Amino acid sequence: MRIKKDDMVVVITGKDKGKTGKVLKAMPKDNRVIVEGVNIQTKHQKQTRTAQSEIKHIEGPIHVSNVMYYNPKTKEASKLGFKFDGEKKVRVAKKSGSVID
Repeated sequence: MRIKKDDMVVVITGKDKGKTGKVLKAMPKDNRVIVEGVNIQTKHQKQTRTAQSEIKHIEGPIHVSNVMYYNPKTKEASKLGFKFDGEKKVRVAKKSGSVID
């Protein structure tokens, strides 16, 4: 999985198509990511002795194939690839050729 935590991504399919956000959590075993402000779900929290009941709005996971890396320098979505920079393997934006990390 090429998308990591704290990457900026843009949603390319689904009900939130076109939205951009930061990846809050990456789940590589499930091929899913949680993106800030995308796929908002409502959760009804039952009342306990210490907390009142409430309706929470949380981000749900979406499949990694439905998001694309958003390059803030060029302000456009791009595919990611890998290349070796000396002995180190780095991620590269294929559209601009710029090294990400």
